[in-house]
Amino acid sequence: MHTLRICAGLAAAAVACALFASLPLPAAHAQLLAEAKKKVEKKAPAPKDARKETAERTPFTLADQEAAAIPGIPDARAWGDSETDFSRLLPKVEGPWLAISGGGTDGAYGGGVLAGWSESGKRPEFAVVTGASIGALVAPYAFLGSRYDEDIRKNFTTIGAADIFEDRITRDSLFDYWPLKRLIEQRVTPQLLSAIAAEHARGRRLLVATTNYDAGRRVVWNMGAIAAKADANSIKLFRDILLASSAIPGIFSPVGIKVEANGKQFEELHGDGTLTAPFFVVPESMLSPGNSSPPPLRELYVIVNSRLAPDFEMPQRVIASVLGRAIAVALTSALRAEVALIYVGAERHKIALHMAHVDPTFNFPMRGPFDGKYMQALYDVGVAAGKKGTAFEDALPAAPMSGSSNAQ
Repeated sequence: MHTLRICAGLAAAAVACALFASLPLPAAHAQLLAEAKKKVEKKAPAPKDARKETAERTPFTLADQEAAAIPGIPDARAWGDSETDFSRLLPKVEGPWLAISGGGTDGAYGGGVLAGWSESGKRPEFAVVTGASIGALVAPYAFLGSRYDEDIRKNFTTIGAADIFEDRITRDSLFDYWPLKRLIEQRVTPQLLSAIAAEHARGRRLLVATTNYDAGRRVVWNMGAIAAKADANSIKLFRDILLASSAIPGIFSPVGIKVEANGKQFEELHGDGTLTAPFFVVPESMLSPGNSSPPPLRELYVIVNSRLAPDFEMPQRVIASVLGRAIAVALTSALRAEVALIYVGAERHKIALHMAHVDPTFNFPMRGPFDGKYMQALYDVGVAAGKKGTAFEDALPAAPMSGSSNAQ
């Protein structure tokens, strides 16, 4: 377990340095990297609105960070690497847990699996649903159950790149995610939060992971407790967390979240939840050999919105192609290490583990980030697997795994 954790940490560090933690495929990496390279070469000035903004932040200390809290919502969040802190967020009911990974465009697969699972009539009600990055955007609907499957379908089959970002430099990113922010505002309504708050009151938990850039640590947000606050500030916070968890660093701006500590208010910066783990279940210490207490779950489903197998692709000897390929390799390595860690921990603590991931033979061409035809095809694959009951596997995939070709 210790060796696996080190490997996972190294792989995650490589991903963090690469800056593109949510894009699943080399083609998407290369395309955005190429656009970014053009921007840098042209030395394009920031838009007028961005130049008017100040980049200064209210200073705060490590002691302030450790004491920071969301005003009026004491259980709004916990450190995702602290067993003691995370224990405050545990559910009050028994039942299986569901963890949904990041994966950008490939999130269409997880949405399809959920829909097909509903059609099979065998989809359970989860005591806990967790999400990171694109998984965070799916998690609220997965938490509320099958009646929201149509909302998930629309999110992956009726949107395109223009609904996610604008090709415009901001003061702290190469692309502007205002379309995604607007989309989240449209989809996350007071009615949605009311439904989530009702399930939270029953003892179920909806958790979303972000990365706190100031602390360099994973934060797990108790979305049901935030929804239960039911005021203008809480709905804004709920939306900001979903946006932050999906904010690819360097590509999209981090999201500022206001907190208070030691008699003062300041703003933390939060970004992509997958920087600290491809998906979140519990703090790693809860699954370690030295933990004599049983973990707080007995059955776990994980939806991995990505392939686990390596793929074959010949990068061109240009910056965008080489870096895009390196990022894709690092992402896959980090994901495989995390999967292995979870399998070892689940086996040790007798947790029934079921994992779904994109079939390595899926080779529908993707013409760019958030390609509608690609997402529809992958969504359909997920639906078929969920309906047939073949989406989830109980055994750790063999390594090394046979690769597929990404040639188009």
